[in-house]
Amino acid sequence: MSSDTITEPATRTAGHAEELKVVSTRHYARWAAGAAVVVLVAQFAHGLVTNPVWEWGVFSDYVLSETIVQAVWVTLQLTAYATVLGFLLGTVLAFMRLSRSPVLSTVAWTYIWVFRSIPMIVQLVFWFNLSALYKELGVGIPFGPVFWSVDSNTLIGTIGAAVIGLTLHQAAYAAEIVRGGVIAVDQGQLEAAAALGIPRLRQIRRIVLPQAMRAILPTAGNEIIGLLKGTSVVYVMSIGELFYQAQVIYGRNGRVIPLLLVATAWYVVLTSLLSVAQYYVERRYARGAERTPPPTPLQRARRFVTSLTKESA
Repeated sequence: MSSDTITEPATRTAGHAEELKVVSTRHYARWAAGAAVVVLVAQFAHGLVTNPVWEWGVFSDYVLSETIVQAVWVTLQLTAYATVLGFLLGTVLAFMRLSRSPVLSTVAWTYIWVFRSIPMIVQLVFWFNLSALYKELGVGIPFGPVFWSVDSNTLIGTIGAAVIGLTLHQAAYAAEIVRGGVIAVDQGQLEAAAALGIPRLRQIRRIVLPQAMRAILPTAGNEIIGLLKGTSVVYVMSIGELFYQAQVIYGRNGRVIPLLLVATAWYVVLTSLLSVAQYYVERRYARGAERTPPPTPLQRARRFVTSLTKESA
């Protein structure tokens, strides 16, 4: 067989392939869904701008008013106190539940079960009315004489009752978050640390918790954001936080929609800031697992600007 007869079919096939036209896949359903979403978003934005019920003038008058800013500060204080105290108590409860002591484990499990079962608003009202149950709180010998006592209302004010209620409620959820992060750590590392003679407390502080933080932080961040919004429940105690003050103002002037929009805007801003902080904290604790972490949004923006500058030059 000659070489011409061998190469001719191959040549004919290659020429035929060059004549083929490559057509990209058309995703008609995806385009239709995207167009529908764009239309809905445009309609919503148009309604925000044109609907007079929103009363953007009233919104601008109150969004940075002294009363609202002070209420935001109260909301942040309640969130900070309940977060710090709740996660401290929750960490203790988590290790109590992981303890081999049946007493500690049972007490921790019972606490978590009870405080996760009772709604937050019920707990807040209960602590607000603690003086009806205990007129005085004191220090003394158990089941014996009391050496020092003080009136319950004097010791626990309105803010104190709110912090106690939020803290005890938050601790039950924080305990499960911390416990889940701790049990996610490979037990072989603890065995190796014990074989090296590292004390138990140092194992927890230097080996367990730094690795558990990667599992704890995403859920803990969501819990803190939920707590920030959950502080609005303390309006039942007449505490001047954000939602309560918005209610007081629109109760006087009747501008319900713009005042609710003021509270909504502040909650969106605060939760966005917490989300940004959560992102960078998670990125920091992921350094041991990711040698080359993905660029941050700021780094991506800088690269984009740099590429545009180079193209224009």
